[in-house]
Order: sequence, then structure tokens, then C-alpha cells
Amino acid sequence: MRVAIIDDDALVCESLGIILGAEADIDVVGSGTDGDAAVRLYADAAPDIMLMDIQMPGRDGLSAAQEILERDPSARIVFLTTFSDDEYIVRALALGARGYLIKQDVAAVAPALRAVMGGQSVLEGEVLARVSCMNTATSQTAADPFACLTDREREVAELIADGLDNREIAQTAYLSEGTVRNHISAILSKLHLKNRTQIAIAYWRRA
Repeated sequence: MRVAIIDDDALVCESLGIILGAEADIDVVGSGTDGDAAVRLYADAAPDIMLMDIQMPGRDGLSAAQEILERDPSARIVFLTTFSDDEYIVRALALGARGYLIKQDVAAVAPALRAVMGGQSVLEGEVLARVSCMNTATSQTAADPFACLTDREREVAELIADGLDNREIAQTAYLSEGTVRNHISAILSKLHLKNRTQIAIAYWRRA
């Protein structure tokens, strides 16, 4: 696979390039230090996977990913960041990124990239397909775990999957933030999930 690396720390780019380049099936085709470089590199080198940081001086990774995916929806973008933050994870995957990995777990990067090339999405080294949100009380729910939600709860779940925070959901759905929190609690309880990131993942993975 042909991989491009984007990180504002040149040492990180160099280190990852050496580590990944040592893998027999990985060819590092270029690197850059900001979002603008990512957009240019993707256009010039057409890598199979763009491995990119989120927070960078100047243009950040989320903005660059959005432009790349608007031009090429099939682009495989995997974020590699120090920030294991629910909001970043939801926003990244809502854009269409194929994964979100943590820099401290460098050994997991190459296997994760292989999973992405195999058509999977990865989250902190764990394949998203493993995330279970099934409620099989009825055949309808088994087909669509969100069938057990009210219309309002489904709307909130969709807005979470779109990457909105509680304040933005409240403004969009004309609700108070307290009501939004109550809906989220109900969604988590009904679908047996732990956090809003899992709600977003379950929404994208629903039947």
C-alpha cells in the first residue's frame, strides 16, 4: 500500500516513515506538516492511505480531510493523534475518515492500515465492526437497533453522528441542552452503549 504521512512534527513524520517503510507491504510516498500540504500531497501522489494528525498549526487535519473527501469520497484517511477525544473522534468519522488511532500505540499503526485496505474502519486499534449495539428483542430491532428510539431520539442520534455537540444539537433541534442530555441518556440506555462516540458508530453501522 502507498501511504502519505502528515504531522506538524517533522520528527514524527520521519519516525513513522522509517517504521512503516520497514514493512514489506508499505511504501511511504511522501509527508507534510499541515493541512494544505495534505491536500497537495493527496492530489500529487494519490496515496492509498493518508495518515494524518488533527491539530496542526495553520490548516488542521479535519479541514484538509473534508476537502480531500469532497474531491474524492473514496479517499482513505486515517487520523493519528495524541487526542483521544470523543468530539474529535465523532467529527473525524462523520467526515468519512476510515480510522482514528492514538500516537502512543505505534505498533498498532501498520496492522490498522492493513485493516483499512481490507475495507474495515479502525478506532484506536479496534475494528469498528466489533462495536456492538444490538437490541434483539424484536426482529425489527435486530434489523435496525435504532427502531426502538422515539423520533426525537433518532433525530438527536443523527445529529450526534453528524458531529454536533450538545449546544449545536439544541440549537438545531430547538431543544434545551438539558433535554438533549436526557435524550442522549435514553439512547445510551436503550442501545446499551457507553458514550456518544458509540452512538455515532452505531448510527453509521446500522442495517
